[in-house]
Amino acid sequence: MKKILLACSAGMSTSLLVSRMEEEAKARGIDAEIWAVTQDHVPSEMERADVLLIGPQMHFLKDKFSEIAEELKIPLDVIDHMAYGRVDGKAVLNQALELLSA
Repeated sequence: MKKILLACSAGMSTSLLVSRMEEEAKARGIDAEIWAVTQDHVPSEMERADVLLIGPQMHFLKDKFSEIAEELKIPLDVIDHMAYGRVDGKAVLNQALELLSA
């Protein structure tokens, strides 16, 4: 099972993105747990994640989370702003899967 964590600021659009990513994973037969948390909960949630994607509005936190991610040996990146704005579950799932296979 792939464990994909999304970091967001408020959670409204990210919750919808999680739903669309779950739909896409199910349609493709990918066993995945996808969830979103606010920035305050990211460090503790990273311990159970395989990959972290950060909402574009929080790109400034990438360096902070990178230190933790290196210790935990999990990849992370900022979600593509176009995919995030379009709530494109397929594109964001693909971004997560690419990070996991790198």
